[in-house]
Amino acid sequence: MSADTQETAVRTSRVTRIFIYGLLILFAAYYLMPLFVMIVNSLKPLSEITSGNMMALPTVWTLEPWRQAWSTAQIGIEPTGLKPYFLNSLLVVVPAVFISTVIGAMNGYVLTKWRFRGDTLVFGALLFSCFIPFQIVLIPMAVVLGKIGIAGSIPGLVLVHVVYGIGFTTLYYRNYYAVFPTELVHAAQIDGAGFFRIFWRIMLPISGPITVVSVIWQFTNIWNDFLFGASFGGQQQPMTVALNNLVQSSTGVKEYNVHFAGAILAALPTLLVYIVAGRYFVRGLMAGSVKG
Repeated sequence: MSADTQETAVRTSRVTRIFIYGLLILFAAYYLMPLFVMIVNSLKPLSEITSGNMMALPTVWTLEPWRQAWSTAQIGIEPTGLKPYFLNSLLVVVPAVFISTVIGAMNGYVLTKWRFRGDTLVFGALLFSCFIPFQIVLIPMAVVLGKIGIAGSIPGLVLVHVVYGIGFTTLYYRNYYAVFPTELVHAAQIDGAGFFRIFWRIMLPISGPITVVSVIWQFTNIWNDFLFGASFGGQQQPMTVALNNLVQSSTGVKEYNVHFAGAILAALPTLLVYIVAGRYFVRGLMAGSVKG
């Protein structure tokens, strides 16, 4: 009787797993369908798209839409393609991610291992900044950028994203460092290590998981940002603004294949980041969530 019960349980469990996996595959296919449509139609001549069958594979495969989107598509006045705007995004993302991550790590280190009177209020203010909508800070940020003379420039965009990202990076590192034994910091102080030496030699080497979280979060937010780029980019606009201009500046026949290729080019860096380091994202978030 026990054998029958065990066999039934195993058979039921297998059926349940098949049902769950089938349901997940169905959801995944539904979720990936827009990406499939974009990729397929970016490899077609425009005539195949306008014929009405956007779901079919190309009868004539071509990379010309990708070349046009990258180097010759009409964006604004000049047919520059997305290449210069891609470089603008890189010039914004790399320093903004680096600076905001380092400052966040330093803040988390101070707020957990070098406590001071009012540190809870400081952390609360930084945490509150995470919930401020982008639209609220547009006018104050424009005034500040104008007064310091970097409005409409790459350094201005870097500053905007650093300021807006510090709250998030501080939250990550503060929660991560909170479970790190403070006794080790005290032992290092007894051995003569100072503030920065403890930070660089002890805290940063154990910060790999949360650094991955911070970098992925900041990179994704900054690369995909449109509002700040359109408001403060001036003539040095990032990739997302250029993609919008690519679609809006088309006249006559809409070159959907070029638009699809441009959209994939704009999304490719964040997609690659998640493919390479995405599995560490949740792992890094969980690393500082449980003490012990």
